[in-house]
Amino acid sequence: MTTYVLVPGAWHGAWVFEPLARGLRRAGHEAYPLSLTGVGGRRHLLTPSVNLDTHIDDVANLLLDEDVRDAVLVGHSYGGMVVTGAADRLPDRVEGLVYVDAPVPEDGQSLWSLVTENERAWYLGGTSAHGYTSAPLPFFDPRATPHPLASLLQAVRLEGGLERFRAKSYVYAAGWPTPSPFTEVYERLAGLPEWRTYSLDSGHNVMRDAPEELLEVLLGHGEPA
Repeated sequence: MTTYVLVPGAWHGAWVFEPLARGLRRAGHEAYPLSLTGVGGRRHLLTPSVNLDTHIDDVANLLLDEDVRDAVLVGHSYGGMVVTGAADRLPDRVEGLVYVDAPVPEDGQSLWSLVTENERAWYLGGTSAHGYTSAPLPFFDPRATPHPLASLLQAVRLEGGLERFRAKSYVYAAGWPTPSPFTEVYERLAGLPEWRTYSLDSGHNVMRDAPEELLEVLLGHGEPA
């Protein structure tokens, strides 16, 4: 049995991962889809102080509270920043990492520094009147909620590298209608033997567009190639 911790991207809550979590549970695994502080079902906790460190705490505290010691951390989009920071915080509790169309940051990088001008315009285009949230895009699911802007701007601080983790997978969404901000990272990781990489015929919301393919990737994560 594997324990999967499923971390959504910006503006999205645990609901985006719940169908996938049900599939993992049917296969005999544990699955914890999260709503990060200030977003989704925890939107009532949104304040100007919520940032990337807050969201890393969300994941780290779940690992400690549930006494998880074999976690596979799955991060979609912005969630890649969060799972990287959480794995660095508690490496002895993390077995592997799966990045789903997400950044794979190094120390000192932020999501803002890793995306294109197009995505930066998305982040700022719907900034709230009070200035500390980014509004969901009009075509998002109605359940999407404002996201704390500080978390998109804050750089991650890491003590070590990803070589500490045995199993690492990257899922690339090949169906962006505009140039993907994650093409470079996918192409770089595809050339590294310690990574498994997958290119899916999907838009950025892989959980919606290619749910069965993504489930298959997660169920095969960590198995011998």
